[in-house]
Amino acid sequence: MKQKYRLQPLLQIKERARQRAEILLAKAIARLEREKKQLKKLEEEKQKIIARRKEVRRELHEKMLSGNAQARDSQIRGNYLQRLEEDQKKKETEIEAQKKLIEECEVQVKRSRRDYIDAAKELRIMEKHKELWRKKLDLELSRQEEKEMDELGNVIFQLKQM
Repeated sequence: MKQKYRLQPLLQIKERARQRAEILLAKAIARLEREKKQLKKLEEEKQKIIARRKEVRRELHEKMLSGNAQARDSQIRGNYLQRLEEDQKKKETEIEAQKKLIEECEVQVKRSRRDYIDAAKELRIMEKHKELWRKKLDLELSRQEEKEMDELGNVIFQLKQM
């Protein structure tokens, strides 16, 4: 007679909880990576703006030194430089916001990792319990078979003596 493990439904619940925690951890890690890539992209954009500002400044300086600069030209370039500076400040603000978002994502990854570890431990405990239950059941079955074999041996012995 095969006995059914009475805590099997709980074991299945623990397995699903571990799987959910694993999925949430994977999603949290993926989001963190996406946000890090976004930060890198923002920093590259900022560097391009800085490089463009330097280039425009250099061009304006060269025109002024060569004497080819016109008042209107320097005013246009000055406005353009002002706009580039505003763009740079805007990028710096976006970068700071992105860094805060990354910190939040890192906290979420840590939390998800902790939840996954806890769920995995609970599942291991349940699996260990089931394994010990199965060993105990096998031991009882073995003892019962030995007892029946002993009784059968005694009956055969008594029959032979008659």
